Amino acid sequence: MNWRILQPKFSFPILLVVVALGLAASSALGAERNENSKKDSTVSATATTAATDDALRMEGERRFHANCGRCHTAPPKFSPRMVATIVRHMRIRATITDEEARLILHYMSE
Repeated sequence: MNWRILQPKFSFPILLVVVALGLAASSALGAERNENSKKDSTVSATATTAATDDALRMEGERRFHANCGRCHTAPPKFSPRMVATIVRHMRIRATITDEEARLILHYMSE
């Protein structure tokens, strides 16, 4: 066996190579874990957004019937720009709060 490899001046570079390989392998595993967690969080965020969107729409529909339904029937489909103008004008006449106007706008824009 060649004992020169075990001398301190040769063992330090070998140790550095082993540590570098270990760090490279560790960072590759960490990057894979981050990618998987991003995919999971994206799926979770999409599901949460859809649930929140449905809840806002339902609350907007409830507010529409409570405030606007006294005089108006269910809204026909208008462009989002037209709906925003209608809600802004009716907000003043029907004394609707900003929150209610936002929810009704969300409901009517769907």
